Amino acid sequence: MNRRKFIKVVTFGAMAIYLSGCGLTAIENDKNKKESGVSAHGNVSGGKSMKIVVINSSPHSESQSTSRYLAQKFVDGAKSAGHEVFIFDAANEKTNPCRGCDQCGMDGACIFDDAIENKLMPEMLKADLLVLVTPLYYFGMSAQLKTVVDRFYARTTKISGKKSMIIATAWNSADWTMEALQNHYETLVRYMSWQDVGQIWATGCGTRSMVESSEFGDTAFKIGAAL
Repeated sequence: MNRRKFIKVVTFGAMAIYLSGCGLTAIENDKNKKESGVSAHGNVSGGKSMKIVVINSSPHSESQSTSRYLAQKFVDGAKSAGHEVFIFDAANEKTNPCRGCDQCGMDGACIFDDAIENKLMPEMLKADLLVLVTPLYYFGMSAQLKTVVDRFYARTTKISGKKSMIIATAWNSADWTMEALQNHYETLVRYMSWQDVGQIWATGCGTRSMVESSEFGDTAFKIGAAL
């Protein structure tokens, strides 16, 4: 089966969390409908322990990265609720980009015997929730995360239908800063038939001190704990 034959159309009406440097906004169904305050999906696990895969992609260290900081806050919250978390460091693992060779047939091993195939993919296959974490680079996801996303192709069918979330940080704080990345993510959710359970768009967080002094860390923890 080639890429063009694999088309899935689903109804996407889940609530998302839109966080900006000016405050927190809940978006429900209509992206243009904004309400003040903090809102989350609440318990999406049905009270059961979930297997969560967090894909970090910032090339910066744990002590410097803004996106890694928020990811860790989310992980702490999720673990406090009894969920099992596996973290994959896409920026520092040995990875290779998809070559579009179609040897995997969208349902088999990739030609590359690397960390994506051997470390990440086995965890993704059994995961309930996939969390994409990225700094904003030229209004899109990092190259490190895009490399992983393109490699989803090898197991497209098997990793469809899962829950998903995105955490992104940016220096810019304009209301359009995250627009392109948000559209990309929501299109991916639709194509993969994922259930979006939250989006954190941390604008105005260009440095570690900026994100640490913002409300985003506390919110990331609360979202993880509420799963």
